[in-house]
Amino acid sequence: MYQGLGVFTGRAHPELAQAICQGLEMPLGQCEVFEFSNENIFCRILENVRQRDVFIVQPLISPVNTRIMELLIMLDAFKRASAGRITAVVPYYAYGRSDKKDQPRVPITARLIANLLETAGANRILTVDLHAGQIQGFFNIPVDELTALYEFTRHFQEKKASDLVVVAPDLGAAKRARNLAQGLNVPLALVEKRRGVNNDRSEVLHLIGDVEGMRALIVDDEVDTAGTLLETAAALLDSGAREVYACCTHPVLSSPAVDRIAGSPIVELVVTDTIPLPPEKRVAKITILPLAPLLAEAIHRIHTGRSVGDLFQ
Repeated sequence: MYQGLGVFTGRAHPELAQAICQGLEMPLGQCEVFEFSNENIFCRILENVRQRDVFIVQPLISPVNTRIMELLIMLDAFKRASAGRITAVVPYYAYGRSDKKDQPRVPITARLIANLLETAGANRILTVDLHAGQIQGFFNIPVDELTALYEFTRHFQEKKASDLVVVAPDLGAAKRARNLAQGLNVPLALVEKRRGVNNDRSEVLHLIGDVEGMRALIVDDEVDTAGTLLETAAALLDSGAREVYACCTHPVLSSPAVDRIAGSPIVELVVTDTIPLPPEKRVAKITILPLAPLLAEAIHRIHTGRSVGDLFQ
């Protein structure tokens, strides 16, 4: 049993919080969160947390704005209950694409969320594969960003797939793809695309690299509608790729993503459980890798004052 440690959860992903606690060999903290009939959210902590090291597990998933408000209210409740340190465990950080002013007179919403979390009482953030690295700099508190790339590396090493080439679906994913390619010791290719303003549609322009006769592995941080994923897969097959696989950390999978993937030429889409997938989205082509062991180890290291970065050395 960890002295002074408490792991609590909101309503976004209690299964992940339970799995984290199983990895830590400790019970999940007692807390109730619900909505009144007027949609006001209420939180009550059911145990003493004074001076304890508290971790609140809450990915910012659909309904996104409700989950954000729920986390803010929970942070405020633990701060007012005199918790010693409060870490917001946010495996999926919503509004990550709104990380800069790419048009006149628009907000930087990723920065706004960071400000809200700090103001509500977060002393530290633990997250997984942010959409853009600069989001860490939006916080004035420590941010530990984990990555699922090592889980993907192990998965595809175990498959022993030959003639692999890792593909970045856009310039923003180039560094992520390069790291995966290095881990698998395979070549790298890059797709150049143009995304429309204020919509999810994109156009594939050029493929940089050789994929002919290869098994292409597309890597990205998230898959939303799967439009970009399928356009990239089509471009790879047109360029002579033998098979197409894909992996992403965050399976947002908005409608009609699952149907698109099920009917696509993609052999396998490998994702993690930062976002829970209901049974109707667990089609045969989707493989889910659990991240609870990684998050549990990170919480253990933060609580005991050990390096989180050493996890990836």
